[in-house]
Amino acid sequence: MSNVIVIYQKPTCSKCRATLALLKDSGQAFDAVNYYEAPLTVERLRELIKKLGLPVRDILRSDEPLARRLELAERRLSDDELIKIMVDNPDLIQRPIVVRGDEAVLCRPPENVMKLL
Repeated sequence: MSNVIVIYQKPTCSKCRATLALLKDSGQAFDAVNYYEAPLTVERLRELIKKLGLPVRDILRSDEPLARRLELAERRLSDDELIKIMVDNPDLIQRPIVVRGDEAVLCRPPENVMKLL
């Protein structure tokens, strides 16, 4: 497992802040990527989803007002279509996502980060 830990996060998100605190407390080096300032590409999001081992819809924030306006729960969209929508609208991506090597975890709850430490 690579020693490089990367957290994909939004600084105003409480779960992201809690996960960052756990990472800092661990003493391990990590990189924090604010994916609002450094947007994810379709390829990068697809890679993160593969590492998470989750279906695309599981990382969709379906409770977001935008998701309801776009009727994403009701529409039959392909994984590629959903990924493109999430890349274009990062509020629709569950967060934070922490990666270490070929593994990733969705840190909801933040304590999930311990699986990578």
